[in-house]
Amino acid sequence: MGFSRRVDRLANRGLERAYPPLRRAWGIALPALLAAAALAWRGLRPLLRWLFLALAFAEAALRAGGRVATRAATAASEAVTPRRAIGVVIAATGALLVVSQFLDYHAVRIAGAAYAEGVELAPPPAVAVKTAGAAHSYLLVPVGAIAVLLGLVMILRGGHAARNAALGAIVAGVVSLAVILLVDLPAGLDVGAQAERFAGATAVLEKGFSAELAAAGGMVLGGVLYYARPCLIRISLSGRAASARRRRPRRRASSRAKVARSA
Repeated sequence: MGFSRRVDRLANRGLERAYPPLRRAWGIALPALLAAAALAWRGLRPLLRWLFLALAFAEAALRAGGRVATRAATAASEAVTPRRAIGVVIAATGALLVVSQFLDYHAVRIAGAAYAEGVELAPPPAVAVKTAGAAHSYLLVPVGAIAVLLGLVMILRGGHAARNAALGAIVAGVVSLAVILLVDLPAGLDVGAQAERFAGATAVLEKGFSAELAAAGGMVLGGVLYYARPCLIRISLSGRAASARRRRPRRRASSRAKVARSA
């Protein structure tokens, strides 16, 4: 206890001795600090003014851009309905199916063992290149054209016409998938007579096969999505009638004259 009291006395004496010079130093430094702050404020004031003006301009531009984006999204939502969007997808996949029939889908790669040394460093040459339509006599070209017409029907018409077009797209896609998987795929993986002419020949599927397969799958998916219609909100007719009755103004049970006569 005695030691702590001595320490407290010494600390108190040190603070009492240091207070007058600290007070004089603060009295001298305070005007200098205020003058430096005023000078800094004069220099920073124009910069801060331009900074806040830029922030206000950016805020106004963002608000204007938000209003324009909202109007554009509202107009687009009225024009681009789910039915029309699905119709565009079906028409695009039908066009892709037509184009894919004229792309290479099958080729036979020759191994490098049949060539001189150093040739195997380059990609092996391809022979017996065939287009996708050659495997089935271009049967899917009219199917793709029909899918394009069905997509246009879905874009322009609704109701039963759109439902029938979606069903037709599903049928066209299933038929296309059947032809691709049952005819094109086995024919595309068949080496044929090239196996006897070249050693190590292998059949490969080119981009045309992937394009027609994706187009057929897109047609089926578009038709199924229209029938599923996940964004369609069904409204109960009984609930709509009840809400209309609640909004209808009620008639008074009796007028004041009738009440007076009954009394």
